[in-house]
Amino acid sequence: FNKPAAFLTVISTCGGEAEVFKEQGNAFYSQKDYSEAFNFYTKAIDVSPKNASYYGNRAATLMMLFRFREALEDSQQAVRLDEYFMKGHLREGKCHLTLGNAMLEPSNREAQQENKTAATLLEYERMADIGFEKRDFRTVVYCMDRALAVAAACHRFKIIKAECLALLGRYPEAQSVASDILRMDSTNADALYVRGLCLYYEDCIDKAVQFFVQALRMAPDHEKARLACRNAKALKAKKEEGNQAFKNCNYDAAYQLYTEALTIDPNNIKTNAKLYCNRATAGAKLKKLNEAIDDCTSAIKLDDTYIKAYLRRAQCYMNTEQYEEAVRDYEKVYQTEKTSDHKHMLKTAQLELKKSKRKDYYKVLGIGKTATEDEIKKAYRKRALMHHPDRHSAATPEVQKEEEKKFKEVGEAFTVLSDPKKKMRYDSGHDLDDESSFDGGGKCFNGSRFSLCSTHTPY
Repeated sequence: FNKPAAFLTVISTCGGEAEVFKEQGNAFYSQKDYSEAFNFYTKAIDVSPKNASYYGNRAATLMMLFRFREALEDSQQAVRLDEYFMKGHLREGKCHLTLGNAMLEPSNREAQQENKTAATLLEYERMADIGFEKRDFRTVVYCMDRALAVAAACHRFKIIKAECLALLGRYPEAQSVASDILRMDSTNADALYVRGLCLYYEDCIDKAVQFFVQALRMAPDHEKARLACRNAKALKAKKEEGNQAFKNCNYDAAYQLYTEALTIDPNNIKTNAKLYCNRATAGAKLKKLNEAIDDCTSAIKLDDTYIKAYLRRAQCYMNTEQYEEAVRDYEKVYQTEKTSDHKHMLKTAQLELKKSKRKDYYKVLGIGKTATEDEIKKAYRKRALMHHPDRHSAATPEVQKEEEKKFKEVGEAFTVLSDPKKKMRYDSGHDLDDESSFDGGGKCFNGSRFSLCSTHTPY
């Protein structure tokens, strides 16, 4: 059967025109103008869509433009048109590698190096899977960096890396990786999930939920997005319940609600730090000062820049008279935020620390710092009787010596606390001049020597 001459002329003309486009594409390719090369190879394909080499050339151009998915399609089309087109096979393999699909034909001798690379890629994937199961996210990031050095366009590797960066608290890096993917594919559910995860871990829960919902619209079966969305909503609701209970002065309920909120997601470091601090505040109201200190410490372990936790713990230390610890926390706060309030808090703690290193006359008399004049007199009389040497005349020399010392301290304490001026100086932390004129004995309230032979009845 002989084809008409006109038909053969059309074929010849089309083939010639396609070759012209191909040559023009080759020229632009050699000049590294890949966008123009792509345009001319496309024109060649439009004229002659059954030529494998045109698809192969356009695949090579797309690879230079980092459009590996399209390059893979062109390479596969080239191989479909000509199964012996070796360059097509090699380019297909390189696209698979770059996209993270480590599967090549082992029988292809030209692809031996690519097979080695694919084996390395699979090993990094295996190590990353083990690392993720062990929650060793740094190892996963390392493996993904190595894998991406080979498979630079693999979205899957990028997503795994971004998720682990988020779990490590490296939110800006994770956001950057996810945003790069979304610029190329705005419907990528995994990238939307990672964006939401970063916001969620930065305690921007409302914005996070929006990204999780968007991810679920793109991929309704996205289990991680569904779980994160559920946790985010539950965490926000429970925290708000606790805050409301606290505002209503229902501190027991607030304490319990914050405790329940802390069980929702151990990975949410920033929110959990706030929950620990909130629970410490409720605990302090309930006089659970040691528990409040522990909660503040837990908050600081999660976020060592959390000023409120340092302030809350410092106040609890003050309330439990652990002044050295309070000074340490206030110093940390003042170094970070040099405000007048923080300076005043630090000075107050330093003063209390200084006062705590002196003899505590209130403790000597067994009274509180708000004791009245009458209470001071009664306490003095009771302690003086308790430690008077006459009462311990039959004791061992060691006991007599110890009781005499205590008796002197009682007299010293009364001398200071019964004198309004001295008491004011003592309470304000000033050093007192050694004005003691007593020799260890007490004074009766009428100025006479005090002894067990007086009319006072011993206790």
